Amino acid sequence: MEPLYHQTNKLVQETQHLFSLIEKRTPNLDIKEVENNIESKINLINSNCERLDVLCLKGPIFQRQNAKMRVDQLKYDSRHLTAALNSWRNKMIKKQREEAEREALLSRTFTTNDYVDIMIDHNAQHNSSLRNALHGMDDLLQNGGSILDSLRSQRLTLKGAHKRLIDIGNTLGLSNTTMRLIENRARQDGFILVGGMLFTLLVIVLVIVYLT
Repeated sequence: MEPLYHQTNKLVQETQHLFSLIEKRTPNLDIKEVENNIESKINLINSNCERLDVLCLKGPIFQRQNAKMRVDQLKYDSRHLTAALNSWRNKMIKKQREEAEREALLSRTFTTNDYVDIMIDHNAQHNSSLRNALHGMDDLLQNGGSILDSLRSQRLTLKGAHKRLIDIGNTLGLSNTTMRLIENRARQDGFILVGGMLFTLLVIVLVIVYLT
């Protein structure tokens, strides 16, 4: 067991040394060859660890715990080396993709007939929508003001008509019953006018709340 353990431990150290070489990027270094060498050594380390597990069970009982701890350390080193290799490969793939994108951008030619689609910023769209809503609200307020002015004018007209009816009634000597009927009708018209004004104001308030 001891020779296999020392051989596996040496493989771990050699693999770590190979990682230092590709990190330094020494001149005339074949990166692909070093990468393949690292992968083969990691596979050999894993294979040796499996054999060491079997040898641990066959060894003396009083040495099994210590032997298993040493093999577990080799397994931990192997997992660490595998993770480092995967991380380095992902970094290389990302770097190659970035370089390809940069080369494609630098080699791209633009002519006067090229069309570039400009995406409108979301904030600009939001501001445009708000401006449209404000214009719509201004129009509604203006229409509401016109309606209120019309209602006030109609109220004044009704009051003038009521007063003229009273004057005519006094002149013609109309009965009190007839006068009360006329007053009740005028009062009802006033209620209708006030109700219409309140309803219009309610509609305007709801529109303003909805738009804002």
